[in-house]
Amino acid sequence: MRKQGMLALLLLPFLLLSGCQRETPPVTRTSFMLDTVINITLYDWKDEQTLNLAMEEISRLEGLLSVEKEGSDLDRLCKAAGKEWVAISPECEEVLRLSKDIWGKSEGHFDVTVGPLIDLWSIRDGQGHYPTEEERKEAISHISSDQLLVEPGRAYLKEPGMKANLGAIAKGYIADQVKEVLVNAGVKHAIIDLGRNLVIIGGKPDGSPFQIGVQSPFEEQGEILKAIAVSDRSVVTAGINERFFEYQGKRYHHILDPFTGFPADTGVASVTIISESSAMGDALSTTCLLLGEEKGMALVESMQGIEALFVLTDGQMRMSSGFSTYDLPS
Repeated sequence: MRKQGMLALLLLPFLLLSGCQRETPPVTRTSFMLDTVINITLYDWKDEQTLNLAMEEISRLEGLLSVEKEGSDLDRLCKAAGKEWVAISPECEEVLRLSKDIWGKSEGHFDVTVGPLIDLWSIRDGQGHYPTEEERKEAISHISSDQLLVEPGRAYLKEPGMKANLGAIAKGYIADQVKEVLVNAGVKHAIIDLGRNLVIIGGKPDGSPFQIGVQSPFEEQGEILKAIAVSDRSVVTAGINERFFEYQGKRYHHILDPFTGFPADTGVASVTIISESSAMGDALSTTCLLLGEEKGMALVESMQGIEALFVLTDGQMRMSSGFSTYDLPS
């Protein structure tokens, strides 16, 4: 279904349905950062300079957490693998500790040391590399978060050839930090869109929740599977349609199983997580897709304040027990 006048949040599987009735027009900023198009919109707010604070925070944290950034904490950590401890920022330490915690909860499926496998498949811009069995086994041999050690102010990858990649959690963490910056500046109504990571500050200026449409993972941008009403929460989706390439007539996506070395094949096409923490939502959306519907839903149900929408590859939807609390008001 389509709604007239809807505003698409760039590169997100969400659509913002029905605009706010307000006297003050929103202030907004769009940029290409974190390897995606991002958009931040402040409602009932006049000072556009506040957006500079948000953009500066994104840039600062990307410079710490992106393994692709020369000299970042992650870059230095990976270059020192098997050699020595590396001094890291409090932010990097926090993300690594959270990552190891989720690794334990996920039976090892969420593993930020999956970097060698990500590099091996090299899925980007519709291109990729289909690895040999020997290449996969070699990459898998370097994956294990129990070999990632984290102490106050420093971290260590114990084995040569290991590589940490925070791509499945960093954007969520950054979105949380941007929210904190904006709230500290006095912002009460905003949408932070970091490309499949949506953080909502408050609700609309009139007190009602924002109406968000979760997009189908099978259709073009604009096709909605389910609409939800959300205030002051994070909404994150991981899906097999985000990045992929084709090899010998078969599609291979970027969410890689650290045990098999292949893209996840669990019968789940996408997982949307609603949570307070976007870092947790980011990590859980990937984790649940890797675990599959049964184990993924069990994990969600075991955690307070977390709800999930699973879209299966056959088109069916499965929702956690409390997901209906976000249904649109009748």
